[in-house]
Amino acid sequence: MTRDTPGLVADLDVKALFAALHLPRAIEEKKLRLIRQGRLRKWFSGYGQEAIAVGCTWALEPADYILPMHRNLGVWTTRGVPLDRLFCQLMGKEGGFTNGRDRTFHFGLPAYRIVGMISHLAAMLPVACGLGLAAQLRQERFVACAFVGEGATREGDFHEALNLAAVWKLPVLFVIENNGYGLSTPTREAMAVEDLATAAAGYGLPGEVVDGNDVLAVIDAVRRAAGRARAGEGPTLLEMKTFRMRGHEEASGTKYVPNHLFARWGPRDPIRRFRTLLLEEGLVTEPELQAIEDEQRRRVEELAEWALQQPPVTSTLERERADVFAPAFTGHRPPAGPASEKRFIDAISDALRQAMEEDDRIVLMGQDIAEYGGVFKVTQGFVGKFGRERVRNTPIIESGALGAAMGLALEGFKPVVEIQYADFITCGFNQIVNNLATTHYRWGAPVNVTIRAPFGGHIGAGPFHSQSPEAWFCHVPGLKVVVPSTPQDAKGLLRAAIDEPNPVLFFEHKYLYRAIRGPVTDAPFHLELGRAAVVRTGRHATLVTYGLGVHWALEEAAYWHEQGVELEVIDLRTLVPWDRATVLASIEKTSRLLVLHEAVRTAGFGAEVAASVAEEAFTLLDAPPVRVAAEDFPVPFSEYLEQELHSPRPRLRPALERLLRF
Repeated sequence: MTRDTPGLVADLDVKALFAALHLPRAIEEKKLRLIRQGRLRKWFSGYGQEAIAVGCTWALEPADYILPMHRNLGVWTTRGVPLDRLFCQLMGKEGGFTNGRDRTFHFGLPAYRIVGMISHLAAMLPVACGLGLAAQLRQERFVACAFVGEGATREGDFHEALNLAAVWKLPVLFVIENNGYGLSTPTREAMAVEDLATAAAGYGLPGEVVDGNDVLAVIDAVRRAAGRARAGEGPTLLEMKTFRMRGHEEASGTKYVPNHLFARWGPRDPIRRFRTLLLEEGLVTEPELQAIEDEQRRRVEELAEWALQQPPVTSTLERERADVFAPAFTGHRPPAGPASEKRFIDAISDALRQAMEEDDRIVLMGQDIAEYGGVFKVTQGFVGKFGRERVRNTPIIESGALGAAMGLALEGFKPVVEIQYADFITCGFNQIVNNLATTHYRWGAPVNVTIRAPFGGHIGAGPFHSQSPEAWFCHVPGLKVVVPSTPQDAKGLLRAAIDEPNPVLFFEHKYLYRAIRGPVTDAPFHLELGRAAVVRTGRHATLVTYGLGVHWALEEAAYWHEQGVELEVIDLRTLVPWDRATVLASIEKTSRLLVLHEAVRTAGFGAEVAASVAEEAFTLLDAPPVRVAAEDFPVPFSEYLEQELHSPRPRLRPALERLLRF
């Protein structure tokens, strides 16, 4: 037991703790029976590991956040989550928490300060950092406790989160649940160290190995770590040693586990150990413990059978579509008042500065954005005005920064993350497409995160600083994607993105930063996301484009005007959602469509526009839709190769000639 068992026991309601420890076991036993009876298809068992989830939750305060994994049923039961709804969730029935949208514990319950997992392991650790940062910024006492399996400690998010928490001294507890196996791979074959807690030393934070099958040891360690966090002493890494008595999931079995390990760990069962201690210390009687166990088994049996009789989840297509996004921001302020000539980059800075002046929930994060002002100097001077608390240099951790932004957003902040170059967004891809994008649909939490991504070529930067990756994200439900082309649009759309209660990717063309100027309304204003702009009217053909393509299209339209041909140019401005109505209305006039974008042709966003027009307005067309895009090879460093061979610009006029001739 713990180093101070008598003192710790005296401080606890041991009957209540025993009941809390036994309840998830009773549920586990029922689940295993249902699996064997063929009445339940899948279950990730935490049998024998209950002391970790229960002990951590018991040691923490109700205001503390917990980010559990799929074997941490005890977190939910100890936090008092209603068992009737929990059983419906676990059985996939009507009445659960996610309306059938997510499995078991892949969801959050804000009222219980629980943020559930996604299947991509270690991804929630950076989110815990964001929650801890929220506590730090507000000078509140709550901490965030995030669970991770021993196998997932090899993932990048584990190391990014530990480093970020240590550097910023965040009130976060990282709990490694080391149960000896990944899926079937023993820990000893995946790691070269015996104690994973030693990883803490590499990041300058305390690490401790804990007997994870001793609920009192768990409570003691977590209380001490939480105390340090609340005192401003930063994070702690706790490695809870335990053993997985069942398969990775029940159907996988345990044939790959040597029998001697079961023989070794069986007597160390956490419930058996705590039960024995209570009886030996004379703190409870055998009949009292038996009564607790009998009552819980009876209650679990009734609830499980009741839940199995509940109807399956049903819904409508309209409801499912509607819940992908949180209700959009509606407090738009249209542009009004005097305007000043500004460069594209200055308009973006203006939008950020005014937003931060008006709303102290906005926090900027990114690499070198503080004193240095970012590589493009968008945030130059911001530290002097808003301070380092709100203008935060991050380490080189795209995934960690984006996960932390999600944690901040869950606490009501409006984080804006600058990706130094859009090309580097791949390092944070999982956080964007699997965490930020899915959260509202899965469990209803709005996630107000704005991701600024300087993108595009024509600056001679080569293949890793010139990509146009916007189409990657248009394929992911739950993300909004914005690409402004003018200084006025850049300011108004960025302000709308910052106030939008959904994750927004805001792509800023690097070439346009200092290449174009235009009148920009001085006062703060919003431009509605999802509204295209007809930037030139015409009747002979419609050019649909965005970003730098808008300027190419307008140049081309001016040329064709001299030839007596009037081209209508539509700037989409927002790719998700994109303005079908404006495009279709233009096709009614012109009967011809050309879609232009700087990104490569295959699976580019132009294909979506062309296909939609073909499906919805085929009878209006006098010619097949045409796409003009970059060649399908990486952006070359050579100016000649990029401008003459890769870029779509030289192919625009020949394509228009074919379209108009058809």
